[in-house]
Amino acid sequence: MTYPKPDTRPQNPRFSSGPCAKPPMWSLDALNDAPLGRSHRAAIGKDKLKTAIESTREVLGIPAEYKIGIVPASDTGAVEMAMWSMLGARGVTMLSWESFGAGWVTDVTKQLKLDVTHHHADYGQLPDLSEVNFDDDVVFTWNGTTSGVRVPNGDFIPSDRAGLTICDATSAAFAQDLAWDKLDVTTFSWQKVLGGEAAHGVLVLSPRAVERLESYTPAWPLPKIFRLTKGGKLIDGIFTGATINTPSMLCVEDYLFALNWAKSVGGQAGLQARADANLAAIEDFADLTPWLEFLAQDAATRSNTSVCLKFTDERIKDGAAFAKAVAKRLDDAGVAYDIGAYRDAPAGLRIWCGGTVETSDVAALMPWIDWAFNAEISS
Repeated sequence: MTYPKPDTRPQNPRFSSGPCAKPPMWSLDALNDAPLGRSHRAAIGKDKLKTAIESTREVLGIPAEYKIGIVPASDTGAVEMAMWSMLGARGVTMLSWESFGAGWVTDVTKQLKLDVTHHHADYGQLPDLSEVNFDDDVVFTWNGTTSGVRVPNGDFIPSDRAGLTICDATSAAFAQDLAWDKLDVTTFSWQKVLGGEAAHGVLVLSPRAVERLESYTPAWPLPKIFRLTKGGKLIDGIFTGATINTPSMLCVEDYLFALNWAKSVGGQAGLQARADANLAAIEDFADLTPWLEFLAQDAATRSNTSVCLKFTDERIKDGAAFAKAVAKRLDDAGVAYDIGAYRDAPAGLRIWCGGTVETSDVAALMPWIDWAFNAEISS
């Protein structure tokens, strides 16, 4: 049986979970003011980097006393810098419910060789957050990029905690309400919710995190690229634009464009509302579709950025092969790129719904998923 293709197509088929879609109206002309061929340590370069830092603070509502640094190696680099520089001073508790959180557990146990308390949950669930001991340093992801499961809020973190919280927020920042008073170290990358270019990370430190850096020396040697202190004092230049290694000024210009666009749509609140509307468009479709479910089992923990779906039709014999075939049909039709589930995640689809994605495009995609499913199930 031949199924007719829908009449309406998404205007932008880019639903990748990273690098994500550029902001609407973006073009290469937006980067014309980039100081190419100039040192990032020249006045113009330092000014651009400082503007990027302070605009990040403005859009995300980061407290004035928190430090914000642009660091190498994307979110991964930022998380590793924090763990290598701060862990080991007290007990460590780690939370994981998807592949990236599990990766941080591996690094801490296998590379830093620390004993940890590990709270784990399978894909689609959260561990029991009430059991977390915040006398320890606690490492967790706010939003599980590969599972579509997020913590609902920061209420599980006590204000009088003794340890530090180290939060990988790369697919949550700019789309979810981060509780800054509960976060001591927060990391993210430009290529996630704002659609920036890859390879640059952001590291946000609370005063408690700075105090740890200035009072604790790890037992292991630190590579230069991880060093945040010198002579027992924070290297303040990192947090005013003097980055550890050379940043791409083209990427900085791209990030500045995205930040300015974010301000034009209402900043953090506007971006979150756009992501929520995108999620709602998928929820409306899933509610009417018996063969499609969210991977997140509890709607309160459902991500509004990395939306993960699974097929539940009993006729499907090989879930992984079927999901890949559906994703390929959508890619070949030019209506959705890169929406297959992450390689370590359960088979299904992962649709990026961050604020740079238009709700009209998400809504237009839903009939195409119906078409691809029916075409594949009958083939």
